[in-house]
Amino acid sequence: MTIAQKLGFDVQQSDHARTAAEREQVLANPGFGQAFTDHMIVIDYTEGQGWHDARLVPYGPLSLDPATSVFHYAQELFEGLKAYRQVNGSIVTFRPYANAARLNRSAVRMAMPELPEEAFVESLEQLVQADRDWVPTTEGHSLYLRPFIIATQVGLGVNYPSRTYSYMVIASPAGSYFTGGITPVSVWLSTEYTRAAPGGTGFAKCGGNYAAAFVAQRQAVENGCDQVVWLDAQKHEYVEEMGGMNLVFVFGDRLVTPALTGTLLPGITRDSILKLAGDLGLQTEERLVSVDEWQAGCESGELTEVFACGTAAVVTPVGSVKGADRAWTIGDGTPGPVTMRVREELVGIQYGSRPDPYGWVHKIC
Repeated sequence: MTIAQKLGFDVQQSDHARTAAEREQVLANPGFGQAFTDHMIVIDYTEGQGWHDARLVPYGPLSLDPATSVFHYAQELFEGLKAYRQVNGSIVTFRPYANAARLNRSAVRMAMPELPEEAFVESLEQLVQADRDWVPTTEGHSLYLRPFIIATQVGLGVNYPSRTYSYMVIASPAGSYFTGGITPVSVWLSTEYTRAAPGGTGFAKCGGNYAAAFVAQRQAVENGCDQVVWLDAQKHEYVEEMGGMNLVFVFGDRLVTPALTGTLLPGITRDSILKLAGDLGLQTEERLVSVDEWQAGCESGELTEVFACGTAAVVTPVGSVKGADRAWTIGDGTPGPVTMRVREELVGIQYGSRPDPYGWVHKIC
């Protein structure tokens, strides 16, 4: 018996599924996170009972009391991963157990119940199998999966975390995260705002981290940049991460990325790249990287490339940097050879055109 069956998994097919023509219209130009498939997963949690009543249901609005805890105290978390249609026609996900483990680390920090990893993975399988026709066939496109947990107890008060929760998964066909595809992005150094501080929730994938980021992201756009870069909370001297992605600095054949200090997200893509680097003849280093080192390295030519990495953005080159009192270009502002080589290797594994030496690909159907 599977974990989902133990939880009482029930399948309710949608009576309002989109037609093939409607679906193809969406898949022709999916954007990112704009359209959603016909179904979603729901699993409930009650203190003393645990997780129960797992079900696949038609995608649709939720009915929640205005006093539901998540609205007032932001007790929630989420994950992000993708389903890919490989070159042989099969549909897979990439390292889902790593996402399951990270979800549970976030849950511990947010005083929320952990979800069995098997239930997490099976929930993805159930949804993707039901909505397999929504997995794009276009090269570079995928089905973005968004698992999340929200606190559902009704009532006000902060003396005790919620005693009830709902875990859900929704899915959305996705093209490129950035409208320019793999065109280098420009970034803004945020010295006025802070994303996370030691002892906080920086390593957890919770909505509060992103809500607090919008003001700095808006500032980035107002200054002609695509994304914000967060610096350390104490001195605003050391680079941490971009708005929703980790950063990697290329010093010739050496990849350097900010160390996981507890204030930045431990990205699955970041971890994958660090493991793949050796296969590509690249050295890796995790340490502090200062803004001054970043600028000086680019000006001297020692630092040749910078790229952002994450599930949504995959591997995206960074072409220029701007701050309140400084600005510079990375290399000649175009995608560098190391960035593109890393991207091609990672994407090749995900789409099945390259070998998968680490067993990261998880077949669904």
